[in-house]
Amino acid sequence: MIIKFSKMEGCGNDYVYVNGISQSIPSESKPELVRKLSDRHFGIGGDGVIFINDSEIADFEMEMYNADGSRGEMCGNGIRCVGKFVYDKGLTDRTQITVESFGKIKYLTLYPEDGAVKRVRVNMGPAILEAKQIPVLYDEQETRTLELEDGSTVKCAVVDAPLEIDGEVKRVTCVSMGNPHAVLFVDETADLPLEKIGPAYENHRRFPNRINTEFVQVIDRGHVRMRVWERGSGETLACGTGCCATGVACVLTGKTDDRILVDVLGGQLEIEWDKQHNSVWMTGPARTVFEGTVDTEL
Repeated sequence: MIIKFSKMEGCGNDYVYVNGISQSIPSESKPELVRKLSDRHFGIGGDGVIFINDSEIADFEMEMYNADGSRGEMCGNGIRCVGKFVYDKGLTDRTQITVESFGKIKYLTLYPEDGAVKRVRVNMGPAILEAKQIPVLYDEQETRTLELEDGSTVKCAVVDAPLEIDGEVKRVTCVSMGNPHAVLFVDETADLPLEKIGPAYENHRRFPNRINTEFVQVIDRGHVRMRVWERGSGETLACGTGCCATGVACVLTGKTDDRILVDVLGGQLEIEWDKQHNSVWMTGPARTVFEGTVDTEL
């Protein structure tokens, strides 16, 4: 089967994008197809594959897969590129659109220049903080009750909670942005051996659906540096939902203000947690790297 694709990236978080509206690909074939296309030696190469489909509840659907063929609930850098894709390809002429991902709707503002989108701002929705909804497995005595500024109460929030890794106790703050994250603060990110330690976090018994792990160095109250180990993909150059989770974790632990810049290996994202409405906003770039066709068996 000949498949048309676009290779796109947001802060170096790169995916293969396939128009699922004009190209029909059987659902049962997608995991194996994703593994083939994501391979950087024998395929196109990327952190995964995103299919852009019609949606019954939004303007478009983002069907996102990790490089290992597992389905992902959400990708912040990916959804910005979806916004660029549908605008640049003429699938919409509006700069305010909605995108469904795993049944949840996100709201995007597109910023085009000379007919092509360069930056995208996304309302990533609420930060999910209750342990069982993330999900993470923590006893009640290890968690906290939070009174949020939107008037809601969160029971069993995992904030600066203990996590034993290879015989050492680390402290993590857990947040879901539609997918699960564990954020921990470190003195320096540059020399972390993520290939060695990342799998221990991803597959820890406390994380029943595995976990994305952010290692965060605080520079000042408006600026942090982050590296990320993503479940199913390993270390990536950026993770949009991870940057959002980082922003929330920084505020919950009193380390930064509500709006921060997050440096990742592939660039920089602006994150703001609107605590009065419990909405997390992400703004950053989206770029098309190249386009082509691939002949593959399904």
